[in-house]
Parts: sequence; C-alpha cells; structure tokens
Amino acid sequence: MLTIYIIVAAVAYLLGSIPFGYILVRIFRGEDVRAIGSGNIGATNVARKSPLLGFATLFLDAAKGFLAVQVALYLIPGSFTFFASNVSRPSWVKPNSFPQQWYLALAIAALFAILGHIFPVWLRFNGGKGVATGVGSFLALAPKAVLIALVIFAAVVIVFRYVSLGSILAAAAFPVFAWLLNGEKNSPGVLAAMIAASALIILKHHANIRRLLAGTEHRFELKRTRA
Repeated sequence: MLTIYIIVAAVAYLLGSIPFGYILVRIFRGEDVRAIGSGNIGATNVARKSPLLGFATLFLDAAKGFLAVQVALYLIPGSFTFFASNVSRPSWVKPNSFPQQWYLALAIAALFAILGHIFPVWLRFNGGKGVATGVGSFLALAPKAVLIALVIFAAVVIVFRYVSLGSILAAAAFPVFAWLLNGEKNSPGVLAAMIAASALIILKHHANIRRLLAGTEHRFELKRTRA
C-alpha cells in the first residue's frame, strides 16, 4: 500500500494546490489577490474585494478537497470491484461501508489536499489557510464532525465577527469530534492525519492569533461590490 499512499498524496496535493481565489480575482478583476487585504488567496480575503467571488472561492476550495478524497477512493486497488458488488445496496456510498484499511489512504488524501492549498507549487508555496479545503476533504470521512465544526465556526463568527477565531476553534474541535463520533472507523493513522491537518490550519493562522491577543484583529464585514 505504500505506493498507493504516495500516489494518493501526490494527486491530492496537485488538486489541492489549484489556487481558485487567485485565478478568479485575476480573471474577473484583473488583480492579484495577494496584493489585497491580508494577501491571502482564500475566500475571506477574496470576499473583501468581491463577495460573489468570495463565495465562489469558498465553494471551489471546498470542492477540490472533496474531489481529492473521492479520486483517492478510486485509486485504491479493488475499489471498482467493491462498488460493483455493492451497487444494489443504498448504503454503499457511505464511508462506514468501506473496508477499514481504506481509511488511511483517504485521510492521507485529505491531509495532502490541505497541504496543497496551503503550500501550492504554482504560487511558490505561498497559499491559503486551508479551512475551506479542510471542510471539503474531511466531509467524506467524518461528516457529523464537520457539521459540528461548521456550527462552531458560524456561532463564533456571528457573535464575535472574527473569521480567524471561528476557523481556529473549529479546526481544533474537529479531530476531537471526529474521534468521538467515528471512533470505530478511525485508526491511529487516520486520527494522526486529522490532527496534523487541524494543526496546519491553526499554525497558518499564527498572524491572526497574534492580532487576536493584541486586540487588533479585523472584524469581518461584507462590502457590496461588483464581481
């Protein structure tokens, strides 16, 4: 399986490294999003220029993470045979129907999709913070935990209007709830991948953490601008 893990990691990284925020702002605004606001290529910074493009970036960044895990699923030897033999069962597409040994490959795909977004080779390894890509990539592995993390994120942003704080707390909570709600499916390797992904997202917010502690972090506000 080592070769499969390497292939899965490479494919997931390349998918995750597609810089949709950079591409959309370049196409529709003729600008470099890295020269705007925080300089981040993620949805929050794109939304400062255009809410519409911000939502598009959010969707596409999440979609590429989800796609990376789905592609990894079909790279696993025996997956086509497994699906063919279970196609008549309504539950075959659910994660809990997969063989246990597949989960590590899927978790690796999720982790490397996030790595690709944070360190995209196309932008000299200077990318986003991985939140949306993390949501999409782990949705297939632990959807209930993702839902709880999203509720935490939304509550924090609504109450405090700090997207960074919501992202940090949601990322920290995700592996805890993933283990509690999916413990029978998660191996130590899967849990380690989830913790690593959450840690990467939190560490990428280091500047935000400093500003939050100093009381100088910007509160999120949507401005009406044309795409």
